[in-house]
Amino acid sequence: LKASSSRQAFKNKFLAIHNEYRKKHGAPALTLNQELCVSAQAWADHLLSTKALQHSNTDNGENLFYAWSSTPKKCTGNEPVDKWYSEIKDYNFSKPGFQPNTGHFTQVVWKSSQEVGVGLATDENTVFVVGQYKPPGNVSNPGYFKDNVFIVKTCLIN
Repeated sequence: LKASSSRQAFKNKFLAIHNEYRKKHGAPALTLNQELCVSAQAWADHLLSTKALQHSNTDNGENLFYAWSSTPKKCTGNEPVDKWYSEIKDYNFSKPGFQPNTGHFTQVVWKSSQEVGVGLATDENTVFVVGQYKPPGNVSNPGYFKDNVFIVKTCLIN
């Protein structure tokens, strides 16, 4: 029971942190999709078994997170999302579009993505987290980045 309750807590935190970041960017909240969770979990398990960081062949959006520690590592639900979001520092909002090293960030806040699934696989020292998104973000059709990745909304107090 403990393992499943801590796994659920991880998923809840993973979702909550996504939605905190999305709110800042004027994007609607994501919901957790069970099918995406099953798919993301299967891929996280595969990555742990191969110890290789590579994308699956899913049609959904996908973010990957990897961490290794010589001492047993506990991964929290916000850790991968915070790491992905930190790429905001390299995203140029005045030139919307695909930009190197920002794809995890843009997927997290991509406005038209509605659902997310997450998988976590660990052997104590190595951690893989897979986030899958539906509909996928990072679509590079003309105008798509401009319409889906918004600058942080700031509140002005009179």
